[in-house]
Amino acid sequence: MAPGWLRAAWMTALFFGIGFGLVAGIRAFAGWDPAIDWEPIITVAALTMAPIGFLSGLGAFDYWLGWAFGAPTRPDDHSGHGARSWSDYFRINTDHKVIGIQYVTTTIVFFLVGGMLAMLVRAELARPEANFVDPQTYNELFTAHAALMIFLFVIPAFAGLANYVLPIMIGAPDMAFPRLNALSYWLLPIAGIMMLASFFFPGFGAGWTNYAPLAVEQPFGNVFFSMAVQWAGASSIATALNFLVTIITMRAPGMTFWRMPLLVWANFTTSLLVVIATPFIAGSQFFVMFDKVMHTNFFDFAEGGYPLGYQHIFWFYSHPAVYIMMLPGFGIASEVISAMSRKPIFGYRLMALSLMAILILGFSVWAHHMFVAGMAPWLRVPMMVTTLLIAVPTGIKVFSWLATTWEGRINFATPMLWAVGFVSMFVIGGLSGIFLGAVPIVIHTSDTYFVVAHIHYVLLGGSLFTIFAGIYYWFPKMTGRMYNETLGKVHFWLSFLAFNATFFPMHIIGVQGMPRRVYTYDPQFGNWNLFITISSFVLGASFIIFVYNMIVSWRSGKPAPSNPWRALTLEWQVSSPPPLFNFDEIPQVVGNPYEYGVPGARHAILSGERAPTGEAETVQR
Repeated sequence: MAPGWLRAAWMTALFFGIGFGLVAGIRAFAGWDPAIDWEPIITVAALTMAPIGFLSGLGAFDYWLGWAFGAPTRPDDHSGHGARSWSDYFRINTDHKVIGIQYVTTTIVFFLVGGMLAMLVRAELARPEANFVDPQTYNELFTAHAALMIFLFVIPAFAGLANYVLPIMIGAPDMAFPRLNALSYWLLPIAGIMMLASFFFPGFGAGWTNYAPLAVEQPFGNVFFSMAVQWAGASSIATALNFLVTIITMRAPGMTFWRMPLLVWANFTTSLLVVIATPFIAGSQFFVMFDKVMHTNFFDFAEGGYPLGYQHIFWFYSHPAVYIMMLPGFGIASEVISAMSRKPIFGYRLMALSLMAILILGFSVWAHHMFVAGMAPWLRVPMMVTTLLIAVPTGIKVFSWLATTWEGRINFATPMLWAVGFVSMFVIGGLSGIFLGAVPIVIHTSDTYFVVAHIHYVLLGGSLFTIFAGIYYWFPKMTGRMYNETLGKVHFWLSFLAFNATFFPMHIIGVQGMPRRVYTYDPQFGNWNLFITISSFVLGASFIIFVYNMIVSWRSGKPAPSNPWRALTLEWQVSSPPPLFNFDEIPQVVGNPYEYGVPGARHAILSGERAPTGEAETVQR
């Protein structure tokens, strides 16, 4: 009965059986024919009850259930905290550092799977009428690719990096709710496995937006998408709540909000976005699933439903979700650029306030995705104005990053290459976003490859580049090993060049009328698509270098010093990897974390150190 994989196996089967019995019993009692209907049975038993059984078997609920039933509180011997061997990464673990590595490695696996799906999509599009796959399979491939990349890679990868470094950055021994933190991770592989399992039913092919009423008419595998989004969303909300409570209540003495690193500010605003917005996509997917499985009529126009309502609900989440996938990257870029330029962040307070401005304005721009959807015409101009207005706080950040590098002593190590590459790619994506925010232009370019180019420059050139910047930057801290710098730079340049060769031509064929979400196209776009496909395969191959570098370096890389980048934030003031509970003694924060070049400046006083005197008290290390 000890928690673990054996108990998880039989409890998964047990809970599946309970779900099967509940559905079949209710249908038989109500006189519905047939009593054994596999669609509701799979929805309840396989997609709801079985994951709960799996989590129960692993031990995710053991402590809470004991408390709920009045059992005496067990003293914690911390045996479930920290990694003493590789097997500790495959169980419920309450150490935020272990959970961070679990997140990052799992999301990289889903990233590679999503990338393989993209390769299959590009194989079909290499030539017109390629017939590599049939139309429905093509729809399922690009839908699962986008869903995996968004829900199972970008959003949780940022959560994983923050999980590792954020508590140390603010001087905390762990996250506020360690058991909830462990649970939030294990919800993630459940969501990813559901998405991939959908291919056997067959899969979902309504696009990652899952628009109704098309989603309701999809094969049964579409229910897997709806439920996977619920599990991934629950993981995001639990993590966001944990971040908020940790940041608000567990900062070290002296760590005021205006002394927090910008990565902490970025995850603070992101967590607010997640908590406010994610319930909306949960609601939209429940409505779609009810229409499909329970035959309700939320989006059936013939029965009084409101199809356009789905888009309003979905995009009220999904445009803020763009910033959920960008704001943590802004924080990572700020940390890397400041440390590698040996200069303070230019306009620190304005950078923090611009994050809050994006948080507020992000909820006012959702309808620009619907300019051609048939919504009320009077709504177009206000949404166009707010869409263009949100470029102001993002422009502030780009200006600040450039000003930070100005006349700096720049170290173009691999993390800095990815951070600078991010700024350049994000600017291109932002400029194309201004076009797509203008009503006359978006009417022409909507549902063309111009949109595909834009979203990949924002999310691949933006989010992915900052994720790699963060992985390379904190890899020595996480593993205690240095990565191979030469392989890191080869990875960057190969990815950077192949990325632009893949996605920049999509702007050209997009304005010429190449439609997106089609498995065949006019022969006039054949040469460009062949070039894009070849470039995409080079881009995919570049990630093999990354995986090889990470695995070999983690096993046998050069031992890392505690602070190879000479950075000033708290995570670099402890050993690599950090101690079990991060600090032997709670640090005392005395100033800003970015005062590079200020003589005698200190960010925090650690155990055994003496406080600065005189004017040095007002400056930071």
